[in-house]
Amino acid sequence: MLKKILVSCASLCAMLNGFGQKAEPIKSTTTITGYIDGYFRALTKDGGGTHNNFTSFTNSYNSFNLGMASVKIDQTYGRFSSTLDIGVGKRVDEFSYNDKDLLTNIKQVTLSYAFSKNLKLTAGKFATHIGYELLDATSNRNYSMSYGFSYGPFFHTGIKADISLGGKSAMMVGVVDPTDYSTFNSNPKYIIAQFSSASSNDKIKGYFNFLHGDITTQYNLVLSATLSSKISAVFDGSINQQKNPLGKSNWSSQAFYLNYDFSEKIGLTLREDFFNDRQNNPIGIGNLNATTLSGKFKLNKLTLIPEFRLDNSTAPLFNTKTGTVSSASSFLVAAVYTF
Repeated sequence: MLKKILVSCASLCAMLNGFGQKAEPIKSTTTITGYIDGYFRALTKDGGGTHNNFTSFTNSYNSFNLGMASVKIDQTYGRFSSTLDIGVGKRVDEFSYNDKDLLTNIKQVTLSYAFSKNLKLTAGKFATHIGYELLDATSNRNYSMSYGFSYGPFFHTGIKADISLGGKSAMMVGVVDPTDYSTFNSNPKYIIAQFSSASSNDKIKGYFNFLHGDITTQYNLVLSATLSSKISAVFDGSINQQKNPLGKSNWSSQAFYLNYDFSEKIGLTLREDFFNDRQNNPIGIGNLNATTLSGKFKLNKLTLIPEFRLDNSTAPLFNTKTGTVSSASSFLVAAVYTF
């Protein structure tokens, strides 16, 4: 009897990994990567005891801060793959702001199964598909974050399907809990989707992203272009529609990025970031724009990012010793070490 059970289990595994094809040795790989980042941020004018910042992860002034220590484990076994991505520090605390205890430290945890080269199903907690910027400092050219990133979704918990449409086009569709919750005991679910495409030489890429639920609907478009071996540009735009007791209330954001690389180790990024908080002020910070100039100096596994940022608002928003003003500026230096 035991022998029959073992044979049945072996047959099931073979079916899942090969769908009846001739059995082959199952390949398994495990990859561990990580990084540590930190920064020092200073206001160019006295903020009157406040940090004068309304975006994520850099809400400090005149102090050294740990951004995040992060470890990511990726494992594949035949058609299965899994990811455990954990972190400690200010970034992950703000990223998982609805969570408590150990759940706060889990950035992503997913299990995937590839039915074919054209279809993969993923379940778990995963970073949002919306927007150009990402949680990890290693994935961004600027160290501080845009307004669109800070007020859009951070992550989703649910299930999604990645579908190849042939050529350079693909799509993703999924069903998830309300945004930024690792656990949510409620029936209303959200629909997420993405359509992506690229030119034949990959120099132009486009992503149309979508989110819809009972409270929030968001449309997002990301376009990137490689203009030369040294110059690239990106556009990231969102429209977010919200329902609240006062009625419908929207915000929109547009961010433009221009990258110039003198070499693989030295580069500059200019970001122009616009945020329009209108109709009942769902966030309550009004209309702003920020100009951010960031450098990149790579020394083996260490990257230094000096950054100057100037924020402007249509109404007095930033604090000084003598009152509120409509603009504020800051300077920071960040260090990111990968392993």
